Amino acid sequence: MVRSVLEEMRIRSLGVIDDAVVELSPGFTAVTGETGAGKTMVVTSLGLLLGGRADPALVRIGAKSAVVEGRIGVPAGAPAALRAEEAGAELDDDTLLISRTVSAEGRSRAHIGGRSVPVGMLSELADELVAVHGQTDQQGLLRPARQREALDRYAGGAVTGPLAKYTAAYRRLRAVSAELDELTTRARERAQEADLLRFGLNEIAGVEPRGGEDVELAAEAERLGHAEALASAASVAHAALAGNPEDPEGVDATTLVAGAGRALDAVRSHDPALAALADRMGEISILLGDVAGELAGYADNLDADPLRLAAVEERRAALTALTRKYGASIDAVLAWAEAGASRLIELDGDDDRIGELAAERDALRGELSGLAQALTDARTEAAARFAEAVTEELASLAMPHARVSFDIRQSEDPDGVEVGGRAVAYGPSGVDEVELLLAPHPGAPPRPIAKGASGGELSRVMLAVEVVFAGTDPVPTYLFDEVDAGVGGKAAVEIGRRLAKLAKTAQVVVVTHLPQVAAFADRQLLVEKTNDGSVTRSGVTVLEGEDRVRELSRMLAGQEDSQTARAHAEELLATAREDRP
Repeated sequence: MVRSVLEEMRIRSLGVIDDAVVELSPGFTAVTGETGAGKTMVVTSLGLLLGGRADPALVRIGAKSAVVEGRIGVPAGAPAALRAEEAGAELDDDTLLISRTVSAEGRSRAHIGGRSVPVGMLSELADELVAVHGQTDQQGLLRPARQREALDRYAGGAVTGPLAKYTAAYRRLRAVSAELDELTTRARERAQEADLLRFGLNEIAGVEPRGGEDVELAAEAERLGHAEALASAASVAHAALAGNPEDPEGVDATTLVAGAGRALDAVRSHDPALAALADRMGEISILLGDVAGELAGYADNLDADPLRLAAVEERRAALTALTRKYGASIDAVLAWAEAGASRLIELDGDDDRIGELAAERDALRGELSGLAQALTDARTEAAARFAEAVTEELASLAMPHARVSFDIRQSEDPDGVEVGGRAVAYGPSGVDEVELLLAPHPGAPPRPIAKGASGGELSRVMLAVEVVFAGTDPVPTYLFDEVDAGVGGKAAVEIGRRLAKLAKTAQVVVVTHLPQVAAFADRQLLVEKTNDGSVTRSGVTVLEGEDRVRELSRMLAGQEDSQTARAHAEELLATAREDRP
Protein backbone atom coordinates (compact mmCIF):
# COMPACT_ATOMS: atom_id res chain seq x y z
CA MET A 1 0.00 0.00 0.00
CA VAL A 2 1.46 3.36 -1.04
CA ARG A 3 1.30 5.90 1.79
CA SER A 4 1.97 9.60 2.21
CA VAL A 5 5.57 10.42 3.15
CA LEU A 6 7.15 13.66 4.35
CA GLU A 7 10.17 13.75 2.05
CA GLU A 8 11.88 17.03 2.87
CA MET A 9 11.61 20.26 4.84
CA ARG A 10 13.45 23.51 4.20
CA ILE A 11 13.70 25.86 7.17
CA ARG A 12 14.78 29.47 6.88
CA SER A 13 15.26 32.10 9.61
CA LEU A 14 13.52 30.04 12.28
CA GLY A 15 15.07 30.23 15.76
CA VAL A 16 18.74 29.28 15.55
CA ILE A 17 18.30 27.92 12.02
CA ASP A 18 19.47 30.28 9.28
CA ASP A 19 18.83 28.08 6.25
CA ALA A 20 18.71 24.29 6.45
CA VAL A 21 17.23 21.36 4.56
CA VAL A 22 16.00 18.28 6.42
CA GLU A 23 15.86 15.16 4.23
CA LEU A 24 13.76 12.41 5.80
CA SER A 25 13.62 8.67 5.33
CA PRO A 26 10.38 6.86 4.41
CA GLY A 27 11.05 4.65 7.44
CA PHE A 28 12.69 5.71 10.72
CA THR A 29 14.63 9.00 10.84
CA ALA A 30 16.50 10.03 14.00
CA VAL A 31 17.47 13.69 14.51
CA THR A 32 20.41 14.16 16.87
CA GLY A 33 22.84 16.88 17.91
CA GLU A 34 24.23 18.80 20.85
CA THR A 35 21.83 20.30 23.35
CA GLY A 36 20.66 23.66 22.01
CA ALA A 37 21.76 22.86 18.47
CA GLY A 38 18.24 23.34 17.18
CA LYS A 39 16.91 19.77 17.02
CA THR A 40 13.51 20.79 18.36
CA MET A 41 13.20 23.30 15.53
CA VAL A 42 12.35 20.26 13.40
CA VAL A 43 9.28 19.72 15.56
CA THR A 44 8.51 23.43 15.58
CA SER A 45 8.83 23.64 11.81
CA LEU A 46 6.52 20.71 11.28
CA GLY A 47 4.06 22.24 13.70
CA LEU A 48 3.95 25.38 11.56
CA LEU A 49 3.38 23.30 8.43
CA LEU A 50 0.46 21.67 10.23
CA GLY A 51 -1.25 24.95 11.02
CA GLY A 52 0.25 25.56 14.48
CA ARG A 53 0.19 28.98 16.12
CA ALA A 54 2.49 31.50 14.47
CA ASP A 55 4.70 33.01 17.18
CA PRO A 56 6.71 36.01 15.90
CA ALA A 57 9.33 35.19 18.55
CA LEU A 58 10.28 32.21 16.37
CA VAL A 59 11.62 34.51 13.64
CA ARG A 60 15.40 34.67 13.71
CA ILE A 61 16.75 37.97 15.02
CA GLY A 62 17.44 40.32 12.13
CA ALA A 63 15.21 38.48 9.67
CA LYS A 64 11.93 39.84 8.33
CA SER A 65 10.20 36.48 8.33
CA ALA A 66 10.62 32.76 8.91
CA VAL A 67 9.70 30.30 6.16
CA VAL A 68 9.09 26.56 6.39
CA GLU A 69 8.53 24.55 3.21
CA GLY A 70 7.62 20.88 3.07
CA ARG A 71 7.50 18.36 0.26
CA ILE A 72 5.11 15.49 0.90
CA GLY A 73 4.52 12.49 -1.31
CA VAL A 74 0.75 12.03 -1.44
CA PRO A 75 -0.75 9.19 -3.53
CA ALA A 76 -3.45 10.27 -5.96
CA GLY A 77 -6.88 9.65 -4.47
CA ALA A 78 -5.66 9.83 -0.86
CA PRO A 79 -7.92 11.92 1.43
CA ALA A 80 -5.21 14.57 1.82
CA ALA A 81 -4.76 14.79 -1.97
CA LEU A 82 -8.48 15.13 -2.55
CA ARG A 83 -8.84 17.81 0.12
CA ALA A 84 -5.89 19.76 -1.27
CA GLU A 85 -7.30 19.59 -4.81
CA GLU A 86 -10.65 20.86 -3.54
CA ALA A 87 -8.79 23.91 -2.25
CA GLY A 88 -7.32 24.49 -5.71
CA ALA A 89 -3.87 23.03 -5.03
CA GLU A 90 -1.93 21.25 -7.74
CA LEU A 91 0.05 18.05 -7.17
CA ASP A 92 3.27 17.52 -9.12
CA ASP A 93 3.81 13.79 -9.73
CA ASP A 94 1.96 12.89 -6.52
CA THR A 95 4.00 15.44 -4.59
CA LEU A 96 2.34 18.16 -2.53
CA LEU A 97 4.26 21.33 -1.64
CA ILE A 98 3.27 23.12 1.58
CA SER A 99 4.74 26.36 2.89
CA ARG A 100 4.19 28.59 5.91
CA THR A 101 5.55 32.09 6.36
CA VAL A 102 5.62 33.94 9.69
CA SER A 103 6.62 37.61 9.70
CA ALA A 104 8.43 39.33 12.54
CA GLU A 105 5.24 41.38 13.02
CA GLY A 106 3.22 38.20 13.60
CA ARG A 107 1.46 37.93 10.23
CA SER A 108 1.17 34.45 8.80
CA ARG A 109 0.59 33.07 5.31
CA ALA A 110 0.06 29.53 4.06
CA HIS A 111 0.36 27.96 0.60
CA ILE A 112 -0.60 24.48 -0.59
CA GLY A 113 0.35 23.31 -4.05
CA GLY A 114 1.06 26.86 -5.21
CA ARG A 115 -2.30 28.18 -4.00
CA SER A 116 -2.68 30.61 -1.10
CA VAL A 117 -5.03 29.09 1.52
CA PRO A 118 -6.25 29.91 5.03
CA VAL A 119 -3.98 28.58 7.76
CA GLY A 120 -6.89 26.45 8.95
CA MET A 121 -6.55 24.39 5.78
CA LEU A 122 -3.15 23.20 7.02
CA SER A 123 -4.80 21.95 10.20
CA GLU A 124 -7.33 19.99 8.15
CA LEU A 125 -4.55 18.27 6.23
CA ALA A 126 -2.63 17.62 9.43
CA ASP A 127 -5.18 15.08 10.63
CA GLU A 128 -4.60 13.05 7.46
CA LEU A 129 -0.82 13.42 7.22
CA VAL A 130 1.07 13.65 10.50
CA ALA A 131 0.68 12.86 14.20
CA VAL A 132 3.03 14.86 16.43
CA HIS A 133 3.92 13.66 19.92
CA GLY A 134 6.09 16.09 21.83
CA GLN A 135 6.52 17.70 25.21
CA THR A 136 4.35 20.69 24.32
CA ASP A 137 2.66 19.69 21.08
CA GLN A 138 0.34 16.70 21.46
CA GLN A 139 -2.11 15.80 18.74
CA GLY A 140 -3.84 12.77 17.26
CA LEU A 141 -4.88 10.23 19.85
CA LEU A 142 -5.06 12.80 22.66
CA ARG A 143 -8.50 13.80 21.35
CA PRO A 144 -11.33 11.62 22.72
CA ALA A 145 -13.04 11.52 19.33
CA ARG A 146 -9.84 10.20 17.75
CA GLN A 147 -9.48 7.69 20.58
CA ARG A 148 -12.95 6.34 19.82
CA GLU A 149 -12.12 6.12 16.11
CA ALA A 150 -8.85 4.35 16.93
CA LEU A 151 -10.60 1.86 19.17
CA ASP A 152 -13.23 1.19 16.49
CA ARG A 153 -10.59 0.47 13.87
CA TYR A 154 -8.68 -1.72 16.32
CA ALA A 155 -11.88 -3.68 17.02
CA GLY A 156 -12.35 -4.31 13.29
CA GLY A 157 -15.48 -5.97 11.96
CA ALA A 158 -17.00 -6.39 15.42
CA VAL A 159 -17.55 -2.63 15.43
CA THR A 160 -17.49 -1.56 11.78
CA GLY A 161 -20.42 -3.83 10.87
CA PRO A 162 -22.87 -2.61 13.52
CA LEU A 163 -21.53 0.94 13.15
CA ALA A 164 -22.39 1.06 9.44
CA LYS A 165 -25.94 -0.10 10.18
CA TYR A 166 -26.19 2.29 13.12
CA THR A 167 -25.01 5.25 11.03
CA ALA A 168 -27.57 4.53 8.31
CA ALA A 169 -30.39 4.21 10.85
CA TYR A 170 -29.20 7.35 12.65
CA ARG A 171 -29.30 9.41 9.45
CA ARG A 172 -32.77 8.12 8.60
CA LEU A 173 -33.96 8.91 12.12
CA ARG A 174 -32.64 12.47 11.81
CA ALA A 175 -34.53 12.93 8.54
CA VAL A 176 -37.75 11.40 9.91
CA SER A 177 -37.57 13.44 13.12
CA ALA A 178 -36.96 16.67 11.21
CA GLU A 179 -39.99 16.07 8.96
CA LEU A 180 -42.13 15.04 11.92
CA ASP A 181 -41.11 18.12 13.92
CA GLU A 182 -41.96 20.36 10.99
CA LEU A 183 -45.39 18.78 10.56
CA THR A 184 -46.28 18.84 14.25
CA THR A 185 -44.95 22.33 15.05
CA ARG A 186 -46.83 23.75 12.08
CA ALA A 187 -50.06 21.88 12.84
CA ARG A 188 -51.98 25.08 13.73
CA GLU A 189 -50.70 26.88 10.64
CA ARG A 190 -51.64 23.92 8.46
CA ALA A 191 -55.16 23.75 9.99
CA GLN A 192 -55.68 27.45 9.33
CA GLU A 193 -54.43 27.05 5.77
CA ALA A 194 -56.79 24.10 5.19
CA ASP A 195 -59.79 26.04 6.53
CA LEU A 196 -59.03 28.97 4.24
CA LEU A 197 -58.69 26.65 1.27
CA ARG A 198 -61.97 24.90 2.02
CA PHE A 199 -63.79 28.21 2.36
CA GLY A 200 -62.38 29.48 -0.92
CA LEU A 201 -63.09 26.26 -2.80
CA ASN A 202 -66.67 26.15 -1.44
CA GLU A 203 -67.22 29.78 -2.42
CA ILE A 204 -65.99 29.15 -5.96
CA ALA A 205 -67.98 25.94 -6.25
CA GLY A 206 -71.13 27.83 -5.19
CA VAL A 207 -70.74 30.30 -8.05
CA GLU A 208 -69.75 27.66 -10.61
CA PRO A 209 -67.85 30.00 -12.96
CA ARG A 210 -66.94 29.01 -16.51
CA GLY A 211 -63.65 29.80 -18.18
CA GLY A 212 -63.85 33.21 -19.92
CA GLU A 213 -67.36 33.85 -18.57
CA ASP A 214 -66.42 37.23 -17.12
CA VAL A 215 -65.26 38.46 -20.55
CA GLU A 216 -68.45 37.25 -22.27
CA LEU A 217 -70.76 38.86 -19.69
CA ALA A 218 -68.88 42.16 -19.83
CA ALA A 219 -69.53 42.36 -23.58
CA GLU A 220 -73.21 41.41 -23.15
CA ALA A 221 -73.75 44.00 -20.42
CA GLU A 222 -72.22 46.69 -22.60
CA ARG A 223 -74.58 45.77 -25.44
CA LEU A 224 -77.74 45.57 -23.29
CA GLY A 225 -76.96 48.78 -21.49
CA HIS A 226 -76.89 50.73 -24.80
CA ALA A 227 -79.61 48.83 -26.69
CA GLU A 228 -81.75 51.88 -27.61
CA ALA A 229 -78.80 53.88 -28.89
CA LEU A 230 -77.55 50.90 -30.86
CA ALA A 231 -81.03 50.30 -32.43
CA SER A 232 -81.44 53.97 -33.33
CA ALA A 233 -78.00 54.13 -34.94
CA ALA A 234 -78.67 50.96 -36.93
CA SER A 235 -82.04 52.31 -38.18
CA VAL A 236 -80.58 55.66 -39.26
CA ALA A 237 -77.72 53.94 -41.04
CA HIS A 238 -80.12 51.51 -42.76
CA ALA A 239 -82.33 54.40 -43.98
CA ALA A 240 -79.27 56.23 -45.31
CA LEU A 241 -78.20 53.19 -47.26
CA ALA A 242 -81.53 51.67 -48.37
CA GLY A 243 -84.03 54.52 -48.00
CA ASN A 244 -86.92 55.25 -45.63
CA PRO A 245 -90.30 53.66 -46.59
CA GLU A 246 -92.11 56.58 -45.02
CA ASP A 247 -90.31 59.04 -47.34
CA PRO A 248 -90.59 57.66 -50.91
CA GLU A 249 -88.98 60.73 -52.43
CA GLY A 250 -85.92 60.59 -50.18
CA VAL A 251 -82.50 59.98 -51.68
CA ASP A 252 -80.49 56.98 -50.34
CA ALA A 253 -76.99 55.72 -50.99
CA THR A 254 -78.11 52.52 -52.70
CA THR A 255 -80.17 54.45 -55.29
CA LEU A 256 -77.39 56.95 -55.94
CA VAL A 257 -74.75 54.25 -56.37
CA ALA A 258 -77.06 52.26 -58.66
CA GLY A 259 -77.56 55.35 -60.85
CA ALA A 260 -73.83 55.94 -61.01
CA GLY A 261 -73.31 52.37 -62.05
CA ARG A 262 -75.84 52.57 -64.86
CA ALA A 263 -74.18 55.72 -66.21
CA LEU A 264 -70.81 54.04 -66.34
CA ASP A 265 -72.16 50.83 -67.82
CA ALA A 266 -73.60 52.80 -70.77
CA VAL A 267 -70.17 53.94 -71.99
CA ARG A 268 -67.79 51.31 -70.54
CA SER A 269 -67.11 49.76 -73.94
CA HIS A 270 -65.34 52.93 -75.11
CA ASP A 271 -62.55 52.88 -72.48
CA PRO A 272 -61.12 49.94 -70.50
CA ALA A 273 -60.18 52.27 -67.64
CA LEU A 274 -63.75 53.42 -67.28
CA ALA A 275 -64.92 49.79 -67.50
CA ALA A 276 -62.74 48.95 -64.49
CA LEU A 277 -64.30 51.75 -62.52
CA ALA A 278 -67.73 50.50 -63.50
CA ASP A 279 -66.84 47.07 -62.10
CA ARG A 280 -65.71 48.57 -58.85
CA MET A 281 -68.94 50.60 -58.68
CA GLY A 282 -70.85 47.33 -59.05
CA GLU A 283 -68.93 45.85 -56.13
CA ILE A 284 -69.80 48.90 -54.02
CA SER A 285 -73.44 48.49 -54.87
CA ILE A 286 -73.37 44.84 -53.74
CA LEU A 287 -71.55 45.72 -50.53
CA LEU A 288 -74.04 48.48 -49.72
CA GLY A 289 -76.87 46.02 -50.19
CA ASP A 290 -75.24 43.49 -47.85
CA VAL A 291 -74.55 46.07 -45.14
CA ALA A 292 -78.06 47.46 -45.40
CA GLY A 293 -79.51 43.95 -44.99
CA GLU A 294 -77.35 43.21 -41.92
CA LEU A 295 -78.29 46.53 -40.34
CA ALA A 296 -81.94 45.68 -40.75
CA GLY A 297 -81.42 42.27 -39.14
CA TYR A 298 -79.34 43.75 -36.31
CA ALA A 299 -82.06 46.28 -35.45
CA ASP A 300 -84.77 43.59 -35.56
CA ASN A 301 -82.81 41.17 -33.33
CA LEU A 302 -81.59 43.73 -30.77
CA ASP A 303 -83.46 43.01 -27.52
CA ALA A 304 -83.50 45.83 -25.01
CA ASP A 305 -84.47 43.47 -22.15
CA PRO A 306 -84.07 45.10 -18.72
CA LEU A 307 -84.58 41.78 -16.94
CA ARG A 308 -81.75 40.16 -18.86
CA LEU A 309 -79.51 43.14 -18.14
CA ALA A 310 -80.26 42.83 -14.43
CA ALA A 311 -79.46 39.13 -14.51
CA VAL A 312 -76.16 39.77 -16.31
CA GLU A 313 -75.13 42.45 -13.82
CA GLU A 314 -76.01 40.17 -10.90
CA ARG A 315 -73.89 37.37 -12.34
CA ARG A 316 -71.03 39.76 -12.99
CA ALA A 317 -71.16 40.90 -9.37
CA ALA A 318 -70.83 37.28 -8.20
CA LEU A 319 -67.85 36.74 -10.49
CA THR A 320 -66.23 40.00 -9.37
CA ALA A 321 -66.44 38.82 -5.75
CA LEU A 322 -64.31 35.82 -6.78
CA THR A 323 -61.75 37.80 -8.80
CA ARG A 324 -61.20 40.19 -5.89
CA LYS A 325 -60.07 37.27 -3.71
CA TYR A 326 -58.63 34.55 -5.90
CA GLY A 327 -57.37 35.98 -9.19
CA ALA A 328 -57.40 38.83 -11.67
CA SER A 329 -59.77 36.93 -13.98
CA ILE A 330 -62.11 33.95 -13.86
CA ASP A 331 -59.47 31.88 -15.62
CA ALA A 332 -57.03 32.79 -12.81
CA VAL A 333 -59.70 31.94 -10.21
CA LEU A 334 -60.17 28.50 -11.73
CA ALA A 335 -56.39 27.95 -11.72
CA TRP A 336 -56.28 28.92 -8.02
CA ALA A 337 -59.07 26.45 -7.30
CA GLU A 338 -57.19 23.63 -9.03
CA ALA A 339 -53.98 24.33 -7.09
CA GLY A 340 -55.92 24.80 -3.85
CA ALA A 341 -57.66 21.44 -4.23
CA SER A 342 -54.27 19.70 -4.64
CA ARG A 343 -52.82 21.49 -1.63
CA LEU A 344 -55.87 20.61 0.48
CA ILE A 345 -55.44 16.94 -0.35
CA GLU A 346 -51.81 17.25 0.76
CA LEU A 347 -52.76 18.99 4.01
CA ASP A 348 -55.54 16.54 4.77
CA GLY A 349 -53.00 13.74 4.29
CA ASP A 350 -50.56 15.23 6.82
CA ASP A 351 -52.37 13.65 9.76
CA ASP A 352 -51.87 10.25 8.20
CA ARG A 353 -48.25 11.20 7.41
CA ILE A 354 -47.65 12.22 11.02
CA GLY A 355 -48.85 8.84 12.19
CA GLU A 356 -46.62 7.04 9.70
CA LEU A 357 -43.57 9.11 10.64
CA ALA A 358 -44.16 8.66 14.37
CA ALA A 359 -44.34 4.90 13.91
CA GLU A 360 -41.14 4.89 11.81
CA ARG A 361 -39.38 7.10 14.34
CA ASP A 362 -40.23 4.75 17.21
CA ALA A 363 -39.08 1.75 15.16
CA LEU A 364 -35.79 3.47 14.30
CA ARG A 365 -35.15 4.42 17.92
CA GLY A 366 -35.68 0.79 18.89
CA GLU A 367 -33.27 -0.31 16.15
CA LEU A 368 -30.70 2.24 17.30
CA SER A 369 -30.98 0.98 20.87
CA GLY A 370 -30.06 -2.54 19.81
CA LEU A 371 -27.23 -1.42 17.54
CA ALA A 372 -25.86 0.98 20.17
CA GLN A 373 -25.76 -1.83 22.72
CA ALA A 374 -23.90 -4.02 20.21
CA LEU A 375 -21.39 -1.21 19.64
CA THR A 376 -20.87 -0.71 23.36
CA ASP A 377 -20.29 -4.43 23.91
CA ALA A 378 -17.82 -4.66 21.00
CA ARG A 379 -15.95 -1.55 22.11
CA THR A 380 -15.74 -2.76 25.70
CA GLU A 381 -14.27 -6.10 24.61
CA ALA A 382 -11.78 -4.45 22.22
CA ALA A 383 -10.85 -1.82 24.81
CA ALA A 384 -9.76 -4.51 27.27
CA ARG A 385 -7.49 -6.12 24.67
CA PHE A 386 -6.14 -2.79 23.46
CA ALA A 387 -5.40 -1.53 26.98
CA GLU A 388 -3.68 -4.78 27.92
CA ALA A 389 -1.44 -4.64 24.85
CA VAL A 390 -0.49 -0.99 25.52
CA THR A 391 0.24 -1.76 29.17
CA GLU A 392 2.58 -4.57 28.12
CA GLU A 393 4.38 -2.17 25.80
CA LEU A 394 4.80 0.37 28.58
CA ALA A 395 6.49 -2.24 30.77
CA SER A 396 9.36 -2.30 28.25
CA LEU A 397 9.46 1.49 27.98
CA ALA A 398 10.64 2.20 31.53
CA MET A 399 7.06 2.44 32.83
CA PRO A 400 6.69 -1.04 34.39
CA HIS A 401 3.99 -0.03 36.86
CA ALA A 402 1.86 2.04 34.50
CA ARG A 403 -1.59 0.79 33.62
CA VAL A 404 -3.69 1.92 30.67
CA SER A 405 -7.47 1.52 30.52
CA PHE A 406 -10.45 2.85 28.61
CA ASP A 407 -13.34 4.72 30.14
CA ILE A 408 -16.41 3.90 28.06
CA ARG A 409 -19.41 5.76 29.42
CA GLN A 410 -22.77 7.17 28.40
CA SER A 411 -24.53 10.37 29.39
CA GLU A 412 -28.13 10.17 30.50
CA ASP A 413 -30.59 12.09 28.35
CA PRO A 414 -34.37 11.84 28.73
CA ASP A 415 -34.69 12.43 24.98
CA GLY A 416 -32.07 9.84 24.11
CA VAL A 417 -32.34 6.16 23.19
CA GLU A 418 -32.72 3.37 25.71
CA VAL A 419 -29.58 1.33 26.32
CA GLY A 420 -29.22 -0.96 29.30
CA GLY A 421 -32.44 0.29 30.81
CA ARG A 422 -31.37 3.96 30.67
CA ALA A 423 -32.19 6.77 28.28
CA VAL A 424 -28.81 8.03 27.06
CA ALA A 425 -27.55 10.64 24.62
CA TYR A 426 -26.72 9.37 21.16
CA GLY A 427 -24.88 10.65 18.11
CA PRO A 428 -23.72 9.54 14.68
CA SER A 429 -21.19 7.09 16.17
CA GLY A 430 -23.30 5.59 18.92
CA VAL A 431 -23.89 6.38 22.57
CA ASP A 432 -20.36 5.85 23.88
CA GLU A 433 -17.94 8.47 25.15
CA VAL A 434 -14.51 6.86 24.90
CA GLU A 435 -11.44 8.12 26.72
CA LEU A 436 -8.01 6.56 27.21
CA LEU A 437 -6.85 6.65 30.85
CA LEU A 438 -3.43 6.20 32.47
CA ALA A 439 -2.45 5.25 36.01
CA PRO A 440 1.34 5.90 35.96
CA HIS A 441 2.06 4.01 39.18
CA PRO A 442 0.28 1.76 41.70
CA GLY A 443 -2.26 3.62 43.79
CA ALA A 444 -2.62 6.44 41.29
CA PRO A 445 -6.17 6.90 40.04
CA PRO A 446 -6.62 6.46 36.28
CA ARG A 447 -6.77 9.85 34.58
CA PRO A 448 -7.03 10.99 30.94
CA ILE A 449 -3.63 10.42 29.35
CA ALA A 450 -3.17 14.14 28.63
CA LYS A 451 -3.42 14.81 32.39
CA GLY A 452 -2.08 11.60 33.91
CA ALA A 453 1.46 11.68 32.50
CA SER A 454 4.45 13.96 32.33
CA GLY A 455 5.74 15.08 28.96
CA GLY A 456 8.25 12.26 28.58
CA GLU A 457 5.80 9.66 29.89
CA LEU A 458 3.13 10.93 27.57
CA SER A 459 5.34 10.49 24.53
CA ARG A 460 6.09 6.92 25.61
CA VAL A 461 2.39 6.21 26.12
CA MET A 462 1.73 7.56 22.66
CA LEU A 463 4.54 5.40 21.27
CA ALA A 464 3.08 2.32 22.95
CA VAL A 465 -0.38 3.14 21.60
CA GLU A 466 0.95 3.72 18.10
CA VAL A 467 2.93 0.48 18.12
CA VAL A 468 -0.13 -1.51 19.18
CA PHE A 469 -2.26 0.40 16.75
CA ALA A 470 0.23 0.20 13.86
CA GLY A 471 -1.39 -0.52 10.54
CA THR A 472 -4.88 0.61 11.52
CA ASP A 473 -4.48 4.37 12.01
CA PRO A 474 -4.58 6.23 8.66
CA VAL A 475 -2.04 8.89 9.74
CA PRO A 476 1.10 7.95 7.76
CA THR A 477 3.77 9.99 9.59
CA TYR A 478 4.63 10.21 13.29
CA LEU A 479 7.01 12.68 14.87
CA PHE A 480 8.19 12.11 18.46
CA ASP A 481 10.01 14.70 20.54
CA GLU A 482 11.45 13.72 23.94
CA VAL A 483 10.01 10.21 23.65
CA ASP A 484 13.09 9.00 25.52
CA ALA A 485 13.07 11.61 28.29
CA GLY A 486 14.16 10.17 31.63
CA VAL A 487 15.14 6.71 30.37
CA GLY A 488 18.33 4.96 29.39
CA GLY A 489 19.98 1.58 29.15
CA LYS A 490 17.76 -1.35 28.28
CA ALA A 491 14.59 0.79 28.26
CA ALA A 492 16.19 3.06 25.66
CA VAL A 493 16.96 0.02 23.49
CA GLU A 494 13.34 -1.08 23.77
CA ILE A 495 12.16 2.39 22.72
CA GLY A 496 14.40 2.21 19.67
CA ARG A 497 13.18 -1.28 18.82
CA ARG A 498 9.53 -0.21 19.06
CA LEU A 499 10.08 2.90 16.96
CA ALA A 500 11.64 0.67 14.31
CA LYS A 501 8.62 -1.64 14.57
CA LEU A 502 6.27 1.31 14.05
CA ALA A 503 8.34 2.40 11.05
CA LYS A 504 7.38 -0.84 9.29
CA THR A 505 3.89 0.58 8.62
CA ALA A 506 4.48 4.34 8.86
CA GLN A 507 7.08 7.05 8.57
CA VAL A 508 8.66 7.84 11.94
CA VAL A 509 10.73 10.93 12.80
CA VAL A 510 12.30 11.10 16.28
CA VAL A 511 14.23 13.90 17.95
CA THR A 512 16.46 12.06 20.43
CA HIS A 513 19.54 12.34 22.60
CA LEU A 514 19.86 8.59 23.18
CA PRO A 515 22.28 6.61 21.02
CA GLN A 516 20.32 3.43 21.76
CA VAL A 517 17.32 4.97 19.96
CA ALA A 518 19.29 6.58 17.12
CA ALA A 519 21.03 3.29 16.33
CA PHE A 520 17.72 1.76 15.20
CA ALA A 521 17.03 4.53 12.67
CA ASP A 522 17.12 3.96 8.92
CA ARG A 523 18.56 7.46 8.57
CA GLN A 524 20.29 9.65 11.16
CA LEU A 525 20.43 13.43 10.75
CA LEU A 526 22.92 15.57 12.67
CA VAL A 527 22.04 19.17 13.52
CA GLU A 528 25.12 21.32 14.15
CA LYS A 529 25.66 25.01 14.80
CA THR A 530 28.31 27.08 13.13
CA ASN A 531 30.74 29.22 15.07
CA ASP A 532 28.30 32.14 15.05
CA GLY A 533 25.64 30.04 16.77
CA SER A 534 23.40 29.45 13.74
CA VAL A 535 22.40 26.37 11.80
CA THR A 536 23.08 26.84 8.10
CA ARG A 537 22.31 24.74 5.03
CA SER A 538 25.35 22.59 5.79
CA GLY A 539 24.33 22.28 9.42
CA VAL A 540 21.89 19.41 8.87
CA THR A 541 23.69 16.41 7.44
CA VAL A 542 22.87 12.78 6.79
CA LEU A 543 25.23 10.56 8.78
CA GLU A 544 26.58 7.42 7.21
CA GLY A 545 29.39 5.00 7.96
CA GLU A 546 32.19 6.51 10.02
CA ASP A 547 30.34 9.78 10.58
CA ARG A 548 27.44 7.94 12.19
CA VAL A 549 29.77 5.98 14.45
CA ARG A 550 31.43 9.25 15.55
CA GLU A 551 28.05 10.84 16.40
CA LEU A 552 26.89 7.78 18.35
CA SER A 553 30.23 7.85 20.21
CA ARG A 554 29.65 11.48 21.13
CA MET A 555 26.14 10.65 22.32
CA LEU A 556 27.49 7.74 24.41
CA ALA A 557 30.50 9.33 26.06
CA GLY A 558 30.75 12.90 24.84
CA GLN A 559 33.95 11.90 23.02
CA GLU A 560 33.86 11.23 19.30
CA ASP A 561 37.33 9.67 19.23
CA SER A 562 37.10 7.47 22.32
CA GLN A 563 37.93 3.92 21.27
CA THR A 564 35.69 2.49 23.96
CA ALA A 565 32.81 4.70 22.88
CA ARG A 566 33.43 3.84 19.23
CA ALA A 567 33.38 0.14 20.00
CA HIS A 568 30.16 0.57 21.93
CA ALA A 569 28.66 2.59 19.06
CA GLU A 570 29.57 -0.07 16.53
CA GLU A 571 28.09 -2.69 18.83
CA LEU A 572 24.86 -0.66 19.11
CA LEU A 573 24.53 -0.44 15.32
CA ALA A 574 25.18 -4.14 14.91
CA THR A 575 22.69 -5.03 17.64
CA ALA A 576 20.08 -2.74 16.12
CA ARG A 577 20.51 -4.39 12.72
CA GLU A 578 20.07 -7.83 14.27
CA ASP A 579 17.17 -6.86 16.56
CA ARG A 580 15.31 -4.82 13.99
CA PRO A 581 11.75 -6.20 13.96
